[in-house]
Amino acid sequence: MSLSSSQTLTISGQDLVKNGSRAPREDARAGLKPSTPTKKPQPPKPENAITIAVSSRVLFNMEKEQQIFEQQGMEEYIKYQVAHEAEPFRPGPAFSFVKALEAVNTQLRELYPESEELFDVVLITNNHAYVGLRLINTINHHQLFIERFCMTGGNSPIGYLKAYHTNLYLSADPVKVHEALGEGIAAATMFTPEKMTEVSETQLRVAFDGDAVLFSDESEQIFKAHGLDKFFEHEKAHENKPLDHGPLKGFLEVLGKLQKKFYAKGQRMDCPIRTYLVTARSAASSGARALKTLRSWGLEIDEALFLAGAPKGPMLEKIRPHIFFDDQMFHVEGAAEMGTVACHVPYGIAQRIPRKGVKDKETSQTVK
Repeated sequence: MSLSSSQTLTISGQDLVKNGSRAPREDARAGLKPSTPTKKPQPPKPENAITIAVSSRVLFNMEKEQQIFEQQGMEEYIKYQVAHEAEPFRPGPAFSFVKALEAVNTQLRELYPESEELFDVVLITNNHAYVGLRLINTINHHQLFIERFCMTGGNSPIGYLKAYHTNLYLSADPVKVHEALGEGIAAATMFTPEKMTEVSETQLRVAFDGDAVLFSDESEQIFKAHGLDKFFEHEKAHENKPLDHGPLKGFLEVLGKLQKKFYAKGQRMDCPIRTYLVTARSAASSGARALKTLRSWGLEIDEALFLAGAPKGPMLEKIRPHIFFDDQMFHVEGAAEMGTVACHVPYGIAQRIPRKGVKDKETSQTVK
């Protein structure tokens, strides 16, 4: 599967609605009246919130605009955006994920009216501020609750992530994702499948790979250097030694913290957050260490799937997560082929082993 220069796996010309299904193109072309929606709840203070920073190119489909920027330059790009600022962008791959975060917030506010332990989505983009009106109009058109923007006019937005107390950063640009990970911020490059699977509108589902995502790449280094048999021996010998943390451990922690708030109200079986471990590990040979590591961290995972090297795509198609994180492009592409919105976490030894057929886009110039 080839990747486009805007880091998408391709997308058709039809619109995506909030659950990943499609609506006629005419709906996207219909103009909208720039307006401010009716009264919304106040966003939580950044220090109390679970902050999800998303780039404009993963929240919305800006493929056409990106082509204008790449082919005609910044000035023509800005002119086009201003001329079309009353036209909403179509939803992008992160749209359903953001809608699910808002659904969780709605239930949290009902159970804990005074609490600020809520998801807070921040739009982080290196777009020029001139583009801001179109983004605001689009957010209002789609009735999204996003009050915090960061538009850096071509400069890297990474320096602002810590100021926003960011718990997760999603971007279409792998360079920015590398920078964020280097700053100790959970981050991933998001891709768009050709056809997105319909997902739940009431339950947030998040799927994680294990090694080099939730866990460190310690065990993966053994496998790459010495093979499968030595990997199994190593895991058996170290079964009771917890793995070190990986880049997405912190995000699983905050999800678990919110889950416990629902459990405290007797909603364990009806919790609007569900987490999944989807790993190539074998259950009998190396699964125990993964589960014991999570237990040592005080973390629960709702479902654990040990696939023993089998493809992840078919299982993810059944889970229908809003988002899936993996450190290997092979699994990201396989998930996308089955309709899952997948994110690449460029961390660990697997990133130092080039794969044929996947172009390195890290030097590409993009507007996010």
